Amino acid sequence: MAVPVVALVGTFLLAVVFYAVTAHLAARYVLGDVPVKRALAVGVVPAIISFALQAYGPAVVIALSASADFFVIRAVYRLKYRTAAVVALAHYTVAALVGITIFNLVRLLSTAPV
Repeated sequence: MAVPVVALVGTFLLAVVFYAVTAHLAARYVLGDVPVKRALAVGVVPAIISFALQAYGPAVVIALSASADFFVIRAVYRLKYRTAAVVALAHYTVAALVGITIFNLVRLLSTAPV
């Protein structure tokens, strides 16, 4: 059965927003006050990689998206390698924590009686 284009586009935009919000939280934590527009540019890259490479498994997707995230953060925020690595690590950590929390909340709410 074919997946509607609207569902794919909506899911992709939701992923971009998720990664942009977590990138902004990580950048604010490490760098201080930063513009939101830069986080939107960062959020697109992990979303594209996770959509394009979802057939290859989590190990490949995580490795490629984390490395691409590092280079995008370095370019967008104009940071040195070490600072970009800290922001990328913070972004990965925040995204994992928020993602696991949302997943567990959805699983918990799905067991609620109707």
